[in-house]
Amino acid sequence: MSMQTPDEKGGFVTIFDDTYDQPDCRAYYRMQRRLGYAIHAHAVPIYRAVLAELVRLRGLAPGAPRILDFASSYGIVSALMKHEVSVAEFYDHYADPALDALDPAGMVAADRDWLRSLPLREPRARYAGLDVSENAVAYGRAVGLFEEAFAEDLQQHAPSAALSAWLARTDLIVECGSVAHLMPDALDRVLSAARDNRPWIVVSPVRGNERAEAFAVMADHGLVVETLGLPPVPHRHFEGRAEQMRAIAIARAAGHETDGFESTGAFFAQIQLARPADELTDPATWPSPPPWPAEHATNPPMKD
Repeated sequence: MSMQTPDEKGGFVTIFDDTYDQPDCRAYYRMQRRLGYAIHAHAVPIYRAVLAELVRLRGLAPGAPRILDFASSYGIVSALMKHEVSVAEFYDHYADPALDALDPAGMVAADRDWLRSLPLREPRARYAGLDVSENAVAYGRAVGLFEEAFAEDLQQHAPSAALSAWLARTDLIVECGSVAHLMPDALDRVLSAARDNRPWIVVSPVRGNERAEAFAVMADHGLVVETLGLPPVPHRHFEGRAEQMRAIAIARAAGHETDGFESTGAFFAQIQLARPADELTDPATWPSPPPWPAEHATNPPMKD
């Protein structure tokens, strides 16, 4: 469940498999920096606003909310939700050449200390990572981002007993990388295990990756999907002209206007919130209303 899962019809995005299952996260975040990943800067502040409203609406105690970071990789979404750190600061940290001298165990120790030095955000919550990459979720747990880490392929298999137990108490499912819409079977297994707690789910599918099957799964579980009135946001730069042309064709086939979006040189994503019909509060009344993304650009600022 790495963040760049290919479209089943083939060739939607360029795959960077060599970065997804390393013993530490340096190559992964340096790749994201090189390609101008901006989705986290735009999406995670909205995810934090969603969490704050969920906590308020359900009266959840401080530190009680449980969050599943779906297709978590090394845990950047959890890190940005949990700690007072910007995306730019996050990428700058891993770009530091001084880290090159560390072995993976040294990186774990350094990252554990660095993350502990960062103030915690409110509302506080408990996080679990889920990904097919065992190294990635193990790293996230070792540095303290995840309370639990699950290396499981739910598109192929039912969740383990341990994962099922976590899901049964999950309040919010977050996914930032377009994967949930490509994995309706995994999404169904997650929501089935979490059914009694009626979790909200917030995702950011790349335009053209939205699948009717995923919307159907969420509807079957009693969830209403909204975009909260938010515009599409930049995901990352295209790796090259061929990738751009594929993305434009696929986005247009899905009914999207690509001029001013994919034509500028980047994938664009649409943030979507799914929640029970009886919990459709107006975002304008939330404790922290979702921040309206800044005007998009080929090189969007990575600040939150």
